[in-house]
Amino acid sequence: MKGMKISPRSRTSLFLGLAVGMVLAACGGGTTEPVTVPADTDVEVHAVSGLRWDQTSYTAPAGEVNFALVNEDTIRHTLVVIEGETIVSGFELEINRKGDVDSGSITLEPGSYSIFCTVPGHQNMKADLTIE
Repeated sequence: MKGMKISPRSRTSLFLGLAVGMVLAACGGGTTEPVTVPADTDVEVHAVSGLRWDQTSYTAPAGEVNFALVNEDTIRHTLVVIEGETIVSGFELEINRKGDVDSGSITLEPGSYSIFCTVPGHQNMKADLTIE
């Protein structure tokens, strides 16, 4: 085998074969465990790729509102509730990687609110929240 030369075409084929194998191995066969959110969730928000929420508006009944934040993206996100220009204190959900779920509750009066991701650079992740 000493002195054996590999043609450029064979070298390219070998490289492409290895690259495809690594990509397929990294994908893990495409099976993902289902995400479980608490049964009493009033507002289920999914962070999706493209730095956005899965919906542009959400609705829930007044009183104690149970939120679930699900990460369908591969990066960290947070969720806060905003009334006017002020973040409602004492409530923040955080998800760090794909498949993460965080949940919590907050008491809200009827009115118009927003939900927002506070991670720097994620300012487009804003949606309306109507509490009836």
